[in-house]
Amino acid sequence: MKSYLAAAIQLTSVPDLQKNLAQAEELIELAVRQGAELVGLPENFSYMGEEKDKLAQGDAIALESEKFLKKMAQRFQITILGGSFPLPVDNTGKVYNTTLLIDQNGQELARYYKVHLFDVDVPDGNTYRESSTVVAGTQLPPVYFSEKLGNLGLSICYDVRFPELYRHLADKGADVIFIPAAFTAFTGKDHWQVLLQARAIENTAYVIAPAQTGNNYSRRLTHGHAVIIDPWGVILADAGEKPGIAIAEIKPTRLEQVRRQMPSLQHRVF
Repeated sequence: MKSYLAAAIQLTSVPDLQKNLAQAEELIELAVRQGAELVGLPENFSYMGEEKDKLAQGDAIALESEKFLKKMAQRFQITILGGSFPLPVDNTGKVYNTTLLIDQNGQELARYYKVHLFDVDVPDGNTYRESSTVVAGTQLPPVYFSEKLGNLGLSICYDVRFPELYRHLADKGADVIFIPAAFTAFTGKDHWQVLLQARAIENTAYVIAPAQTGNNYSRRLTHGHAVIIDPWGVILADAGEKPGIAIAEIKPTRLEQVRRQMPSLQHRVF
């Protein structure tokens, strides 16, 4: 593992596939111009809209999303995480909430189907039933072992509330953990930052958290604040509340230092 720059992209994705991909490409290019070699996109980066519309366009969204990720990786010679997009599941009328990790040659390195679905009545009056259109994954997320970028662990949004999933990633050797999200504005103001810092601290790993922000459609408001956090829980970069990027250096020396000074993973009893 070497030192390198990583970027967490922040978008306001809307019910317009091509518009979203154009916005994403612009910000990916901006990140690459600043030197980023590892780039993460948020959950639902290619489409955010009413569930019925998402399902109706599911095949097109999935096809274009995967094609886009491979094109961006090859064009800019980066490793890219497609935070998530809907992938239709045969004979169900539903989709997987899917994240893909793609290398600079356009080859798929890892994929993960979100296992924790957001079925929540938020105190602001909004109700979310992700399970009404999404099939839960049945496999714990993978860790991709990269000599250059470190060991990269995958997860998606609501997973962040389930620390056992991240302990699994730590057990697998994760150095860097992706948490792409479309966190609601209401829950985000109280929980987003503290949950991300906790996952970084307890697993002594870097966290890269791309995010949705603003008014995506109808009453769907997302929190923003895409961040990169170091293994001590220090926020290295924060994209704020508008579309943009959070970019920071991932340092193996920092990882080693924190794990030496706070060897909590070695002290586990359970």
